[in-house]
Formats: sequence, C-alpha cells, structure tokens
Amino acid sequence: MPDIDLAWLDGMAQAQLVLGGQASAMELVDEAIARARALDPVLGFLVTPAFDTARAAATSRLGDGPLSGVPMLLKDHLATAAGLRHTSGSRFLRDHVSPRDSELVRRYRSGGLIPIGTSATSELALLSTAESARHGPCRNPWDLQRTTGGSSGGSAAAVAAGVVPVGHGNDAGGSVRIPASCCGLFGLKPTRARNPLGPDHGDLAGGLWAEHVVTRSVRDSAAALDLTAGPMTGDPYAAPPARGSFLAAVSEPPGRLRIGVSEQASTGVPVDADCVAAVRHAARLCEQLGHTVELAEPPVDGRQLEEAFAVLYSAGAAWQVDAWQRTLGRAPERDDLEPFTWALAESGRALTAVDLLQATHSVQAAGRVIGEWHDVFDVFLTPTLAAPPVPLGHFRAPGGDPEPVFQADAAFAAFTWVANATGQPAMSVPLFWNVAGLPIGTHFTAASGREDVLFRLAGQLEQAQPWSGRRPPLSPVLDHSGVNPGAGTEGTPR
Repeated sequence: MPDIDLAWLDGMAQAQLVLGGQASAMELVDEAIARARALDPVLGFLVTPAFDTARAAATSRLGDGPLSGVPMLLKDHLATAAGLRHTSGSRFLRDHVSPRDSELVRRYRSGGLIPIGTSATSELALLSTAESARHGPCRNPWDLQRTTGGSSGGSAAAVAAGVVPVGHGNDAGGSVRIPASCCGLFGLKPTRARNPLGPDHGDLAGGLWAEHVVTRSVRDSAAALDLTAGPMTGDPYAAPPARGSFLAAVSEPPGRLRIGVSEQASTGVPVDADCVAAVRHAARLCEQLGHTVELAEPPVDGRQLEEAFAVLYSAGAAWQVDAWQRTLGRAPERDDLEPFTWALAESGRALTAVDLLQATHSVQAAGRVIGEWHDVFDVFLTPTLAAPPVPLGHFRAPGGDPEPVFQADAAFAAFTWVANATGQPAMSVPLFWNVAGLPIGTHFTAASGREDVLFRLAGQLEQAQPWSGRRPPLSPVLDHSGVNPGAGTEGTPR
C-alpha cells in the first residue's frame, strides 16, 4: 500500500488506489475495520458489525463504479442487508435479522461499495439525534458530550472520524442534513423518489422519507447518487429525470445563480447567532463567486405547513410500529418502545383519514407555491439548524413526557423538514465552524428534480473554501503495528 493516510482520503480517491493497483479492496476494508474497532468504544457509532462478510466481498468480484472497493456503513434503518441484524434503534426489534437486501443496498453492492456494518440511529429514526435506549448514545467526534445530530448520526460520526468515507442515511425531516451539519460533513437529501425504498416500501409517510449518504466530499455524494438513482419496478411514482450525471455536475460551473436567503425560521423559533453568522458567511461567499444574493423566502405559512408535516410524521410513526408488529408477530409492550415513540405512534393512530388527506393536500399546495418561487430563484439559502450541536440528552423525555421532546426537536431542526414536506432536493454544506470549534452547516434548497444545480454550486463552494483539511480533535492516529485488523470475527453487536 502507498505510504498515505487512507483514513482521510475520500471514497473516489480510495477507489482510484484500487483501480490503479496501489491498494486492494481488502486493504481498504481492513483499515476501516481497524479504525472502527479503535473508535467505536469512544463514539458508539457501530450497531452491528459485518466484518467477515465485508472481507468476503472484498475478495470477490467487485461491481463497477467510481466507488468500487470502498468500505461504507449502512444506517440501522430502512436499508436492509440479507442476514444482518436490523433493529431500527429499538428494543422492540431486538435481534431481528433481515431476510434480504433492499434495492438500495443491492445497488450499492453493484457499484462496488462494501458495507462493514450498520450505524446508530434514534429509535425508528424519529429524532434529530443518534441516541437510543437500545444502543446508547452516539457521540460527536468534535465534542464527545454533544449529539451527532440525527437520525443518521452513527454514519456521520464514522465518516467525520475517518472510519469510512461514505455512510448511508435516510431523511424524513432532515436526518441526513442534520448530522452533516453537526459533524462537519456534506449531506444531500435528493428529490422525492430519486432513490428507491423497495422492495419493502414504495412510499413512506406521504413521501417524507428519502435515502442517500453523508460524505466528506461533494463528489462522493454525487457518485453514490449516480449509482442508486432511478425507480424500481412497482414504485408508485418517480422523480423528474436526472439531467445527466450527478458526478459530472460537480465539476461544471453553476453559472450565475439567483439565491434567496433568509436567516429566520418559517415557524418563528429563535435562531442561534452562530447559525445566523454561518448563513451570512455563506451569502458573502456566494456573492464573491458571482451569484446574486438577496433577502427573499417562499410565501408559505410555516406554522400551518409544520402542522401538516406533523400529521404525516406521526401517522408514519404509527405505521412503522404497526408494520413491525405484523413482521414480528407480536405487539409491543410499553417497555419495548421509548416514551416519545410510544406517544408519537399513539397520536398517529388517533388521526382520521380526513386528517391525513388534509395534511397531504396542504404539503402539496405548499410544494406548488415553492415550485413557482423557484421559477424566479434558483436556490434558497438558510441555516441548516437553529442551533449548534446540542448536548447529549437534549432530546430525553423528562418523566416520560413526550411533548418537550417534540418541541425541542422542532426548534432544533426548524429548517430541514420543509424540503421533506415538499419533496425538493436540499443540502447542508460545511462552510463554518464557531469559536468553540463546532461545525455549523449551511442549507441550500433547489427546485424539485434539480440536484444538478446543488451539486454544481456545492462543487464550486468546496473549491473556493475546502473543508477536507478540517479534522475533529479525535482524529484517529492508529498504531497499526498494535492493531490486528484480521483478528476476531464479526465483533460484538451493541
């Protein structure tokens, strides 16, 4: 192997080493396993190791793609791997084992990506953190007492700490972009239905859920989306056709974009000064790059839209619990679910069919309004979050009361959920760190189907202000002479 630090190469650079014969996929996988073993006891990002199966994949014929031979993690939610434990962060699922690969995982494998295990999330991926009663807290590499964000926080922690360059995530209210902001990564939520949810799902919670990854580089995110984008047979609807390769878009000039910017949340919650500073910094950078930036925001009622979103979200929580009940063949006991999950599912069950249809009508109406707004503005710029990464335990229910948890989550993730409601693509870009050394993401949204606009802009921003050299204080410096990545088997699941 070349005398370089593999931990901080992005996925495409690692794949180039394999393609050029400078390293093997097995060496990449063993390096990732060694780092996982060294750092997971500190960070808590790994739920179920798949070390043996990863090594077997590394010695088999790899699929073709710009990320071929690259190790990754699968979030312990939605995306399933045959024969691998899948708990969605819940005691209710305990040691459920998935019978088959989801279509997304099949496409990852076809592109040569190699899962080495599953990563931490909140229970049923319902909160903006990666803490669960089943698996414990996942810690932010930038500050071990703070959240990674969530719910795809386990993948984000591992990518930020140099364990793997690509971490799978899914996003129903910001769950890719929130941990990207908290951990100093690039995170994009694609257009609704850009990536498949099958074969187990066609649509989830009125279209709120989207699948993708968190990465250190923009090009890794684009390359992964090229691998996975497109409907599968039986999908209820599809995203607008992609306008060419997402990876190619990263290196293309974006042109002169018209960017509307707002520092305020549409729901009126307070926004931390650091998050405002991050937006102002990004706005100045965009102006310096030749874009037109002006104060403007879509004319939608944020509080009304949030109410409709909450209906879809709580109905989705109730459906998740009931769907797992059917799969497992037993109903959950009260202790099987965390208080917030139980209460959210109960509120979802109390809804009527009319409630659900009205909420669907409201989010679709908002989508049309925002779509017309994007006929004028190419991009909408806001904070990703209303606060820097919060301390661990911030989303814990005092005395089991779920209401403060819901309010805390809604206040923290006050910007990201809108794109889930309307189906637009959106990204968090790591352009700012506060005086405490914590990353603060900046959020960009484009019109439905226009991931290409975001990738072009992100590539330009990354070129103008590279962030890959920023590493958390926990940066792994492993003495590989003292680590034997070939020792042991799959490891001990948490």
